Amino acid sequence: MHNLTIKTMIVDKLENSDIYSALGERIKKAFDFLKNTDLNALPTGKTEIEGSDIFAAVSEYETKAQANCKLEAHRKYLDVQYLVKGSELIGYAPASNQEVIVDYNEEKDIIFFKADVSTVLIQEGMFAIFFPEDLHQPCIQANSPMNVKKVVVKVRL
Repeated sequence: MHNLTIKTMIVDKLENSDIYSALGERIKKAFDFLKNTDLNALPTGKTEIEGSDIFAAVSEYETKAQANCKLEAHRKYLDVQYLVKGSELIGYAPASNQEVIVDYNEEKDIIFFKADVSTVLIQEGMFAIFFPEDLHQPCIQANSPMNVKKVVVKVRL
């Protein structure tokens, strides 16, 4: 699927998303959805973009202490996580040689890990792309709990 060989997390502002269109047609469609949809009006839950190949999962929640956030990865999909409202820290670690704490669930396309992570602040208007090689720990509060609205566009590999 990828035209480029980027295989590590990307963090940027949505206004710069055209730079990443060369990663593949599905990623371009994911960004087109984020740029051309009234995300504030989008209800929580699943919104299909292109069947099971590209869809959006919309959630609203309160960020929490890092100890209460799970470190995860996916095999079938990459994530484009976009902050519509609020900000959060997201933990990151490379997938190689990390401890699996919950085995891969094929149906939910998720596996959980334990690892030391670095955190990055994602603010309103920013996105992060996580490839299968990227462990990510979303929902971490920056200074104190904050209500956020996030759209995660799942892109089949």
